[in-house]
Amino acid sequence: MLSPVILAQKPEGLSRNLPSRLRIFSGSANPGLAQEVAQYLHCELGLMVRKRFADGEIYVQFQESIRGCDVYLMQPTCQPVNDHLLELLIMIDACRRASARQITAVIPYYGYSRADRKTAGRESITAKLTANLITQAGAHRILAMDLHSAQTQGYFDIPVDHIFAAPVLHRYLRTKEIDDVVIVSPDIGGVARARAFAKHLNDAPLAIIDKRRPDHNCADIMNVIGEVNGKTAVIIDDIIDTASTITECARALKEAGASTIYACATHAIFSPPAINRISNGFFEKIIVTNTIPVPQEEVQQLKILSVAELISEAIRRIHKEYSVSSMLQSP
Repeated sequence: MLSPVILAQKPEGLSRNLPSRLRIFSGSANPGLAQEVAQYLHCELGLMVRKRFADGEIYVQFQESIRGCDVYLMQPTCQPVNDHLLELLIMIDACRRASARQITAVIPYYGYSRADRKTAGRESITAKLTANLITQAGAHRILAMDLHSAQTQGYFDIPVDHIFAAPVLHRYLRTKEIDDVVIVSPDIGGVARARAFAKHLNDAPLAIIDKRRPDHNCADIMNVIGEVNGKTAVIIDDIIDTASTITECARALKEAGASTIYACATHAIFSPPAINRISNGFFEKIIVTNTIPVPQEEVQQLKILSVAELISEAIRRIHKEYSVSSMLQSP
């Protein structure tokens, strides 16, 4: 049976009124999530105007005074990445010029996060470049969820609060009352993430998919390391983009004898042909969160969970100067 992972006891409930200098504004990327966060914090989203000029330039204006306020700007930099990133930069700059006391960029999904190192000559480390742009625009702090790699925090020269969607995913899996679970990392690079996830599920056993490509234009060879025969396999990843990796993992797990397969990921990018791939019948459920807007009706097996409560609690703790790192605990 899966064991629980619960939110730590809150020093004060979310229902307690926050100081009036708190302001939450939403960019155009995911206003639904921003509205949920505002509801949890018992406040209203700030008023602002966003529009495009005829030539495509973005215009932002705040419609209320934010002088001396602590402003939280919610904007995942998801598709279209460049537009949403530039909109965030413009929002930050407008806050700075409007004399906001503190500007926190709340970025549930950090675009360009996979370009976090050089893998060949003459490449950009775009995750670092993006961090520089956000910092230079005037942000004082970053609140991010499930960054692709932990080193990304070090690309910022301002404080970064890094939170995780794992408690939300754990909570849902507990409702399924799954026994005989094995947690699966879809590649070698995801082992640390899968191990941390497994630790909070009664130290569930771990399996790893070893993917090898013998030559260019040759099919990948998927080797399953670990015992999955007759077990319920839960694939853990941070991002589902084209879904190529998780579908090939599922195929290898089925061939290795896994009885049931779940896939869990925080960020559901779902670039084409992801929807077709995850509808192939391999999965009992594909569990994702709403860091990025996801059309739920397209896939019957898709389950979308909200991370609004986690983000709300992090904002509350930052605003009241409580510890964010102690926000989550395991039993």
